[in-house]
Amino acid sequence: MPPRRRGSLGYRGVRERPNGWYSAEIRAGDVRLGLRSFRSAHEAARAYDAAAWRLERPRSQMNFWDVFTREQAQRVAPPPRLITDMDRTDHARRQRRLLIAEEDERAMAEWRRRHPEDVADERAYWAERTARRRAERADRRRRKALANAQCDVVEAGGRSIFTSDDERWDDIWLDTSGNTDEDDDGDDGSDLE
Repeated sequence: MPPRRRGSLGYRGVRERPNGWYSAEIRAGDVRLGLRSFRSAHEAARAYDAAAWRLERPRSQMNFWDVFTREQAQRVAPPPRLITDMDRTDHARRQRRLLIAEEDERAMAEWRRRHPEDVADERAYWAERTARRRAERADRRRRKALANAQCDVVEAGGRSIFTSDDERWDDIWLDTSGNTDEDDDGDDGSDLE
């Protein structure tokens, strides 16, 4: 049987939202129950009918007459989610956080507009820091390559430019290896060769 048309959308208890979705709501005494938002008016009308069955309303107050029992109504549309006080508190807390974040963004935009020299200084700082870190990484790679080359020379039976008591060998070994912990037993690292 075709649906009974009511209201501007043709369904009882259904309203279109500005974002294009449809919300369904039903009154139970003095309380208005929101039944969620749906992508189509038909889905919202089905949810309204399921709630009407649960509230034991007469069939004349329903949008569709093709549902004859409460069990059928529950299969057609899920029960509405009840909004508790804890949900409301959580929503209010999230709204406050959102407002604070938006105010921070506005304040930062105003600061950037009023103090462009601070923005330029900050960009210069980060550019200098990035360049310094890249140079440090390149230096570590160079020292590691040198240490690896010296290890290859020693393994091949050649002479290293470092002696076993040279501090530079320990520095290169510690800087280029994954070992950053020094030996606890006081070993000077000469057994690494």
